[in-house]
Amino acid sequence: LRDIFQIPELKRRILFTLALFVVYRLGEHVPTPGVNAAALAGAFESQRKGMFGLYDLFVGGAFSRATIFALGIMPYISSSIILQLLGAVVPYFEKLRKEGEEGQKRLTQITRYGTVLISIIQSLAYSVFLVNLGASQGLTVVPQPGFMFTFSTIVTQTTGTIFVMWLGEKITEHGIGNGISLIIFLNIIGRAPNAV
Repeated sequence: LRDIFQIPELKRRILFTLALFVVYRLGEHVPTPGVNAAALAGAFESQRKGMFGLYDLFVGGAFSRATIFALGIMPYISSSIILQLLGAVVPYFEKLRKEGEEGQKRLTQITRYGTVLISIIQSLAYSVFLVNLGASQGLTVVPQPGFMFTFSTIVTQTTGTIFVMWLGEKITEHGIGNGISLIIFLNIIGRAPNAV
């Protein structure tokens, strides 16, 4: 371990990865506009045990805090899985997989477009979820619901997901390991102190 920082290239890659981790962790604390954080914390307590709690684990608590990275990297993973499944059924995608590097570049581009589409759909659902969250408990999580809140949530969450995807790709390209996997790992580790 002492020798890791003796190799300049490895040292640069590790420091680059750590710097992007810091950027990501800072982004996990930037709130989505129009959300009452105190009401959100109280309303989300009843949701922690279910599916939303599990999703929140994979995005490092950003979902329950309604930050700009609330969707995290999950739309990218969903898009990748969908394309892999389509590769077994749709001849066009199967052909792209066999074309080597050019086909892989095209598949990566399609995965990115799919990520944006899935992010838009999920962020729309997330805005509806936030508006309705806490209604049964008499809490107002979104003080001014309406078109502007929904639109700003879609733009914020989709942009956040695109930025996280970009961070993951930059970590893969200039850092150490697979950036997407490292971001998921960082999210799970980030929740460890709260879980303990």
